Amino acid sequence: MAKVSANYEVVYIIDPAQGEEGIAALVAKFKALAEQHGSAVEVEEWGPRKLAYPIDYKNDGYYVLMNFTSEPSFPKELDRVFGITDGIMRSMIVCKGE
Repeated sequence: MAKVSANYEVVYIIDPAQGEEGIAALVAKFKALAEQHGSAVEVEEWGPRKLAYPIDYKNDGYYVLMNFTSEPSFPKELDRVFGITDGIMRSMIVCKGE
């Protein structure tokens, strides 16, 4: 039997050079995208933190944690959108189960 929905956890890092308005816009964009394709969306902004290693010669990033429930096809699309969005330094999507 195929999975109908699952719980996912996403951590993504935004380039702090985007500024406060740019960061807020990206967080709102990904929250809205998750709400369109899923449910039980929770966003927790961890804020600016020092990176473990430099990414594109930058030592700081703005961390965001997002939890949601969706169909298994959505995380692949979300990962694609993270990859083509300017200002996203890294992202990781993990399935937490049903």
